[in-house]
Amino acid sequence: MKTALIAAAIALLASTAAQAESATYAIDPAHTYATFEITHFGTSTNRARFDKKEGSVTLDKAAKTGKVDLTIDMSSVNSGFEAFNKHLKSAEIFNAEAFPTAKFVGDKFTFAGDKVTEIGGSLTLLGKTNPVTLKATNFNCYVNPMNKREVCGGDFETTVTRSQFGVNYGLNYGFPDAVRVVIQVEAVKQ
Repeated sequence: MKTALIAAAIALLASTAAQAESATYAIDPAHTYATFEITHFGTSTNRARFDKKEGSVTLDKAAKTGKVDLTIDMSSVNSGFEAFNKHLKSAEIFNAEAFPTAKFVGDKFTFAGDKVTEIGGSLTLLGKTNPVTLKATNFNCYVNPMNKREVCGGDFETTVTRSQFGVNYGLNYGFPDAVRVVIQVEAVKQ
């Protein structure tokens, strides 16, 4: 009986210690950018970004686990050309009126040492959810010298098949189905 109580106490302490390692970070919209790229008739690359995004990251460096929750306002798409922005928001492409947000939720973190190398999860766009893995091309945590708080972030990218989400515009013209998505993110420890 005494051994069982000691084992239970050790398990409780271990789980409490593991939970204590977990930290929550708020995504800094001033240092976070979600962009996409698609080639235009094999000649040039169309690019756009989403200006409004919010979310959080929970990171446990010791356990090498985490969760990211990123919501993107689809009406904030910005290509730098207003007519193209209007077309991107239309029912032909993002249908921002009917589907005002896109969401990435990831909870499968892969580490190399203390660096995040990829995050697996799901992307919901136009009401359809598909698995997505964001590969880190850069990741770092540091203490911001201005606000004296820890900041973690990096550059992540993936390629999505847009027709899986119902974004079929231009496929019959020869526009590619593959779209490169790049996310630069910094999140501040709360």
